[in-house]
Amino acid sequence: MNTKKLALLSCSLLLTLVGCGTPENSSSSDVNSQPNSSETSSSATTGNTAFTPVEFDTETPVEIVFYSTMGDNLQDVFDAYIEDFYELYPNITVKHEQPGSYDDVLSQIKTELSIGQGPDIAYCYADHVALYNKTKKVVQLDNLIADETYGLTSEQQADFMPGYYEEGRQFGDGMMYTLPFSKSTEVLYYNMDFFEEHNLTVPTTWDEMEAVCAKIKEIDPNSIPLGYDSESNLFITMCEQLNSPYTSAAGVDGEHFLFNNETNQGFMKRLKSWYDKGYMTTQEIFGGYTSGLFIELGENAQRSYMSIGSSAGAKHQCVDKSADGTYAFRTGIASIPQYDLNNKKVISQGPSLCMFNQKDPQKVMASWLLMKFLTTNVGFQAQFSIASGYVPVIKSVEQNEYYINHVSKANNTKDFIAATATDFCVKQADNYFTSDAFLGSSEARLQVGSLVQNILTYTGTSDADIDAFIDEAFANAVYQCNYSIGNI
Repeated sequence: MNTKKLALLSCSLLLTLVGCGTPENSSSSDVNSQPNSSETSSSATTGNTAFTPVEFDTETPVEIVFYSTMGDNLQDVFDAYIEDFYELYPNITVKHEQPGSYDDVLSQIKTELSIGQGPDIAYCYADHVALYNKTKKVVQLDNLIADETYGLTSEQQADFMPGYYEEGRQFGDGMMYTLPFSKSTEVLYYNMDFFEEHNLTVPTTWDEMEAVCAKIKEIDPNSIPLGYDSESNLFITMCEQLNSPYTSAAGVDGEHFLFNNETNQGFMKRLKSWYDKGYMTTQEIFGGYTSGLFIELGENAQRSYMSIGSSAGAKHQCVDKSADGTYAFRTGIASIPQYDLNNKKVISQGPSLCMFNQKDPQKVMASWLLMKFLTTNVGFQAQFSIASGYVPVIKSVEQNEYYINHVSKANNTKDFIAATATDFCVKQADNYFTSDAFLGSSEARLQVGSLVQNILTYTGTSDADIDAFIDEAFANAVYQCNYSIGNI
């Protein structure tokens, strides 16, 4: 094992106490930041030419370019394990570039693809891939996955968390365009000490959430019991939990934007009643991540006692240790509430990897070998999860000794809350869902987020006025989605 990796492993055991750098995307709600892109067509992702694997030349030097958003501590993990990759494939050189944020990666690749350039492999969100596919440059992975020599074994395919793996097929043509790299989701954070003191039960359904919010409001009239960071995630998750249409890559009778329906209008009217009673707020309405409200201290401070946000931002949902070494309260983690406990749905987000077709098939093969290594290497997935707070994408990480040691320290204070969040997210992986990705899907996400904000803050009081406003707001959101892709 190389010296750099030994140092890294030692660091990981102390990571949650002393840190080894600033985690990637250290805001409290990276799960909410699915980037948006400009779009000009609503067609599903189809028409890419499948790549036929060739024999990899292990003698001739080949350089591939990899774009990511890794911070310094994650770069350390990558650098340590890339040495193992080089031992397997000494003729491959990986030029790792970090253009900036996810939006910066998206912008740079869009520009480069338009002039026939671009990286060989990159971090991506599904909406990115739908946009990149306008150039038909994204590699279909099916033939590579199935290849007897270079592909994924049946055991490797089965090792992926099913929900994460299937994200790669969400583009409307049934083909595979991405492999999952690292993931996060939404969880319910709650003030454990407050709940225990007042004999409150953590809500598992939205009906229970409404009742708990009412009780908290009685106990602390100045509070806003629940903060929900992402308006878009809130709306999309409600659709999924209620089995109500949101969008479709393939289209239904030619329509991709399906969210204007009675069911969705009904749950938005209910959420508005909660907002009007002071039960909840959201990030845009509050003016910042609602973790700021959740960890607010002070006798007369307005605060929340529950917060729904990114699992990767767990440390931002905990108060700091005081001078005497104690904490003002412990932070509990639970699943977000459900409409039907027999149909549990929780949104899945976080970066995947995609590859780009090149004239030289050896570059494509080298990119595939790197993608396969990063997504199936148990040690790398474990170390990356520990360093980032993201969830590993393969099940076998749970047997990794360093990961086991990390999770064993899980508790409900800032020192080890990230381990608690990661362990919790792995255990609920069967409940994750993703939405279709197509040219127009990121606009839909933007519009439903604005829809939630506008409806909650509408000042009308009569049922007739509220119903009319909701109906108009939904119709306008669908119109804006269609307008953005040239359908109007």
